[in-house]
Amino acid sequence: MSGVKCINKILFCVLFLLCLIQAGCGSSFAQPYRDNKEDVSFRLFQKNTYNSQIADSFASGLCVADADAEQAQPIQTDALSAALFDVTRCNTVYADSVYERVYPASLTKIMTALVALKYAEPDMVLTASSSIYNLESGAQKCGLAAGDTMTLDQALRILLVYSANDVAIMIAENIGGSVEGFLSMMNAEASRIGATGTNFTNSSGLSDAEHYSTAYDMYLIFSEALKYDLFTEIINMPSYSTVYRDSSGNEKKIDVKSTNYYLRGEKSAPAGITVIGGKTGTTTAAGHCLILLTRDIGSKPYVSVVMRASSNDSLYATMNELLYRVPN
Repeated sequence: MSGVKCINKILFCVLFLLCLIQAGCGSSFAQPYRDNKEDVSFRLFQKNTYNSQIADSFASGLCVADADAEQAQPIQTDALSAALFDVTRCNTVYADSVYERVYPASLTKIMTALVALKYAEPDMVLTASSSIYNLESGAQKCGLAAGDTMTLDQALRILLVYSANDVAIMIAENIGGSVEGFLSMMNAEASRIGATGTNFTNSSGLSDAEHYSTAYDMYLIFSEALKYDLFTEIINMPSYSTVYRDSSGNEKKIDVKSTNYYLRGEKSAPAGITVIGGKTGTTTAAGHCLILLTRDIGSKPYVSVVMRASSNDSLYATMNELLYRVPN
């Protein structure tokens, strides 16, 4: 029996050595293990296990960013997070703290517009309720009164050009049946597109402890909204004028200017960069935020985002530093 055991041991050793040789013993792995728990794609698979359709949709045509892309020359800025995405090549040109949770301020209204465009027609007539008065002091408003009516097309233009918070409430109530119903739609849409670091508690972006997003999630939401031609058209508008109706049917005229200083001509992008449009956001808690769609000299599109800059000047200075990194 001892001879048999010896032979078995020899055979086991030979088989073991053959396995090691086949596996490449002594060579390093091409992709060493790293903890991916903070990666959006990893969290997406956790939340939607075995749902390949959602995973494929998330990965298709989008840039994937590490929390911090290695940069030879990091941007000097007081902003919390910043990123630049090459849409054509699906390449992250720059990324700094893109998964940090931040208050998105009025960048929230991108999701408000996205849900509205997805679930309603532009000619839908909206009616303002008394809920439009439930806004904190100093919140940006266009002056709606209860009973005022306008089309969704008009409302979206005022929402995105002027960032009116009273219009955000009107859109939410009319499309969602209630603000709460609309918030469920917003959060479901965020989950669907992989923006798993996001939670919305209002349709306007006014500060709330449970209302948050990330720079990368805002890129995902913005990219989804850009699939709608009306959204792309509106974010390119430097101003907007329209006439809507009060509760008695009388005309009310409104003229608004864009909150985007590039579109207003008060800030200039680097040479060779054309600003197509974007969305601003500012609150005390969120600081100054901006997401942009631009094109280079060859008309290739880029998306750039800056979150929580300390001032308006810092915001646009940081954005220009990003745009200087667009390859020529």
